[in-house]
Amino acid sequence: MPHEKRLAILGAGNIGTSIADGLVHARSFEPAQIVLTRRRVHLLESFGERGFNVLSDNLEAIRMCPTIIIAVEPQQVDGLLKEIGRKLNPEQHCLISIVSGVTIRQITRQIVEGVPVVRAMPNTAIANRESMTCLAHQNRNSTAIAVATEIFNAVGKTLVIQEEQMTAATALGACGIAFFLRAIRAASQGGIEVGFHSADALLIAAQTAKGASSLLLSRKNHPESEIDRVTTPRGCTIAGLNQMEHEGFSSAMIKGILTSAEIAAKLYPSNDEA
Repeated sequence: MPHEKRLAILGAGNIGTSIADGLVHARSFEPAQIVLTRRRVHLLESFGERGFNVLSDNLEAIRMCPTIIIAVEPQQVDGLLKEIGRKLNPEQHCLISIVSGVTIRQITRQIVEGVPVVRAMPNTAIANRESMTCLAHQNRNSTAIAVATEIFNAVGKTLVIQEEQMTAATALGACGIAFFLRAIRAASQGGIEVGFHSADALLIAAQTAKGASSLLLSRKNHPESEIDRVTTPRGCTIAGLNQMEHEGFSSAMIKGILTSAEIAAKLYPSNDEA
């Protein structure tokens, strides 16, 4: 594959444009090096004004770029692959799919043989370079996985996993953004009830959540180890934690992740069990 630094994002909706924003903010790409496509191309007008290449023609996009990210909805992926699949070149192209529920085999059987394919599951925090992106490939040592890792490391953290774990990654990493946002919202509502104005409560809750995450990532401790540093006998922290557990806080989060994983496994309308 060539090392020309040009990237096409096919199906540039919310997550696709978040990737584009994150890569530019990370200075990994200039806007002129990124091609964005979608059917309703007028929705990308603001990106065109910022210097991105904005097209409705997917074939033109893959002609321009060696690295291609597929970011369409699961029900749209077959139509897209039918359009571009036979125009890909194994010597020129690397295909990265962020489409939930679609396996590498389901992609490769619809495109030219030999084109390397990587599955990636980022989340919307990619826009401010804080994504957690899980990657999978049939050959972990391939150039393609190195290309994908370089792209997504620029906008957060990456983890290479087995492909059968991608549904779980969807539930925990991608859907998980919404789960943690809801937890922050709940904390801010509690803050309002104990006396803060809404804006102040949200600031305190969001920064506190950020601090909690940074402790785990920097110290690499188990959450309970950090919790032990905050709780004291008969203290207010342990009283609050125990009340949350009585109300099913942990159980609700676990059940939510399990439910999302079950739905994610059924997103792609295919009878192929691969």
